[in-house]
Amino acid sequence: MAAAEEKLGFHEMGLEERLLQAIANLHWAEPTLIQEQAIPLALEGKDLLARARTGSGKTAAYAIPIIEHLLNTKKSACEQAVRALVLVPTKELGQQVQQMIRQLASCCARDVRVADVSGQADVSAQRPILMEKPDIVIGTPSRILLHLEQHTLNLCTSLEMLVIDEADLLFSFGFENDLKNLLGHLPKIYQAFLMSATFNEDVQALKELVLHNPVILKLQESQLPDSSQLTQYQIKCEEEEKFLLIYTLLKLSLVCGKTIIFVNSIDRCYRLKLFLEQFSILSCVLNSELPVHSRCHIINQFNQGFYDYIIATDEHILNSAEGQKNKKKHSKGAKVKDREYGVSRGVDFQNVSNVINFDFPLTVESYIHRVGRTARADNQGTALTFVSHTEFPLLQQVEEGLTGENLDCALKPYQFRIEEIEGFRYRCKDAMRSVTKQSIKEARLKEIKQELLNSEKLKTYFEDNPRDLNLLRHDKPLHPAIVKPHLKNVPAYLIPQTLRGIARPLISKKKKWRKKFPERNTPKRKPNMKQNPLKHFTYKGKKKKAKSAS
Repeated sequence: MAAAEEKLGFHEMGLEERLLQAIANLHWAEPTLIQEQAIPLALEGKDLLARARTGSGKTAAYAIPIIEHLLNTKKSACEQAVRALVLVPTKELGQQVQQMIRQLASCCARDVRVADVSGQADVSAQRPILMEKPDIVIGTPSRILLHLEQHTLNLCTSLEMLVIDEADLLFSFGFENDLKNLLGHLPKIYQAFLMSATFNEDVQALKELVLHNPVILKLQESQLPDSSQLTQYQIKCEEEEKFLLIYTLLKLSLVCGKTIIFVNSIDRCYRLKLFLEQFSILSCVLNSELPVHSRCHIINQFNQGFYDYIIATDEHILNSAEGQKNKKKHSKGAKVKDREYGVSRGVDFQNVSNVINFDFPLTVESYIHRVGRTARADNQGTALTFVSHTEFPLLQQVEEGLTGENLDCALKPYQFRIEEIEGFRYRCKDAMRSVTKQSIKEARLKEIKQELLNSEKLKTYFEDNPRDLNLLRHDKPLHPAIVKPHLKNVPAYLIPQTLRGIARPLISKKKKWRKKFPERNTPKRKPNMKQNPLKHFTYKGKKKKAKSAS
């Protein structure tokens, strides 16, 4: 890598003025490492195989050369045609790539048009978009192949540039056959980019299929930021203690900022959401059962600051291992999961302060992808992982995988004494009794019905009425479980002495109203300020016992 003073800037790459203006509007002072090395090579017309960690700016590294190429092509009298194709493994990533390209082409939108066809809309509904021959088409391999086979898209004579983003995920998401069939519809000569976070066997296979004498960029950087930017913790706890810890961390605001909580299954997703609802801690769920429009809407609103907590599943790891086992279990009424769903990879969650692994990731790669959602670009981030005794071997694998690259990447023990929050344990047990299997099932059904309505029937309305987007909130309580009012607030005497200086318990709306209008707060009975609240609490408990005994 060149010295800092010799770093190549965007203005030194020979880019078109309108493209430079769009980059300036995004407030990008200088290119990232992958952008600095990839863009000049791509502008020379070379094929690229680039490996760079999540959040390193890979999307712009190929989007900028594509837009520059299209602008140069438009200078000569050429007919409108689809000249660039971007293949992505998930619908969420497809929408994100479209958004990034539109931002980079904002100053030349008339000359560079982009269309994302990775969504779940019918092929017939997408036909008019493709009939206009957008310059760049984005989609999953299965959706692009479907359009090619139905002749709504023709690339055999016009395609000039091909990008495969998150290349190491395509085969694991089941796109191997689709991709091989798709390549048969492309011309023999085109410029190609493979962008990946890892160089595994699947990427090597794609290299042989797609690239022609490529330049390989294997950046000498760890897959996660160093300890000055990303702080990684682990805390050893069992199942019951996981819920106790997450309650304490969120309710006392010991975890500040936008947070993604990862679990390993959809049931766990709703179990945790319903548990947190018992304490009036609102969160969104994100999983493969939800419609794609709802998933993208949740991600966009999370990025805009509407939600603080997202509980996300990391299902593609599980699906690849258990897909065959569960095939026989699908009945007529079974809910269909979206195999093109992915949260831990590719999706650009912005300004995430914390990642909490409520369930331990099943592979080192999955850990890296989850934790890669925070500490992106120059932002700081924290990752906290809960580890049960059965997951110690997985923890050892993760630590060995990380310390092999960087000694600073080891997971530090989280300094938290579980005995200090024992006073909250009865509350958590009380809440868990309300979160039954039946309530989880009802919550899943209610959420899916609600999201189907929101994402399909109201999609056009909310596009025309952006101010009403606040009404479409995904973190509303599902309420199949009975919410106990006494769990909403945290009595001061329950807060551990060591945490009283930093804990900020969430205050109910009623208490906020009283603080705002103190003159209206006229209690019927003057409280006894000398009364010991702990003794008072104990006395009431004894009184209840005496009644029950009688």
